[in-house]
Amino acid sequence: MTRLRSIVVLSVIAVTASCATKAPPPRVILIIGDGAGAGHWTAAAFAADNLAVERFPVTGLVNTRASDSKITDSAAAATAYSAGVSTYNGAIGVDPDTNTVPTILEVAQSRGMATGLVATSSITHATPAAFASHVPNRNMEWEIARQLTAADVDVVLGGGRKWFDPARRPDWLDLLSGIDDRYSYVETAAELGGVETSAVPKLFGLFAVEHMPAARTRIPTLPTMTQAALEVLDQDPDGFFLMVEGSQPDWRAHDNESLGAIVAEMLDLDRAIGVALEYQARHPETLIVVTADHETGGLAIQRAGPSDTTVHAQHMGDASGLVARYTTGGHTAQMVPLFASGPGAERFGGIKTNWRIGELLLEVVRR
Repeated sequence: MTRLRSIVVLSVIAVTASCATKAPPPRVILIIGDGAGAGHWTAAAFAADNLAVERFPVTGLVNTRASDSKITDSAAAATAYSAGVSTYNGAIGVDPDTNTVPTILEVAQSRGMATGLVATSSITHATPAAFASHVPNRNMEWEIARQLTAADVDVVLGGGRKWFDPARRPDWLDLLSGIDDRYSYVETAAELGGVETSAVPKLFGLFAVEHMPAARTRIPTLPTMTQAALEVLDQDPDGFFLMVEGSQPDWRAHDNESLGAIVAEMLDLDRAIGVALEYQARHPETLIVVTADHETGGLAIQRAGPSDTTVHAQHMGDASGLVARYTTGGHTAQMVPLFASGPGAERFGGIKTNWRIGELLLEVVRR
């Protein structure tokens, strides 16, 4: 009898020890600065001291090429990050043969994790679309909206109301009613502020008919949306995957805008990164990876010359006397910076291809 009691006690101790050492559920935050290369981060660093991104212990570079070009677009790059595959420009969640590939968001859902997408573009735009839809061409936004609505993502925040609106859709499909039935649905910053985000299970926000405004006039801001998303997703005991995109550094560079315009977008992005780091401080098991899909503009930060009529925009701080110089209005083949923090962050350091970053992220949610 004594021997049996000892066996039972030892079994209980073993089970207790196993429970005590069980790894916490994965929490993964991927933050993408669309078009944000080293020049963009240099502009931000001149404009503000103590950037949130400076606190990351692991850094690296990402080779962003697509399968059909050394210069990628956002669709191919986002699919590389979402599914761990190299694919062609324009592809959304499909491989070079247009076969559907499972994304990290879908894998996370299959494991019972909560999921979220946040962007300052239309939520049907290339980067967010590549995580929860599958089409051969990024321009198929009516279909992307339909798939996003059916994908059951727990948090969706961005612009793009027109793609869901039956009065605008060519098929008259009423996606907005379906969203309103299943989510806490909001269309303004005030409505978002009125939601008790730590208590609602699902949140869908469409804050603009198409894309959200530029950073200087954007409401809600990217950090505000990131905070709301994390408060909803944090309720899931099985962990979560969240993709946050600062979509518009890319657009400012496409248009070769002033240094101040670049800085405004980058600081909005960096403040969202700060929100993620604050969350990580409370939940050390959280992995945060920050990178870009590609570089836009061939941006260099240089001293202003006699021909520069606009030297800098507001809030430039110590960057006074500097200007943005561009080599192109398009994307470049430059490698982009990567920053990582949290469990397994060291695996993301060094020089890697974009699809390898996707593979590593998938390994985290599959563990």
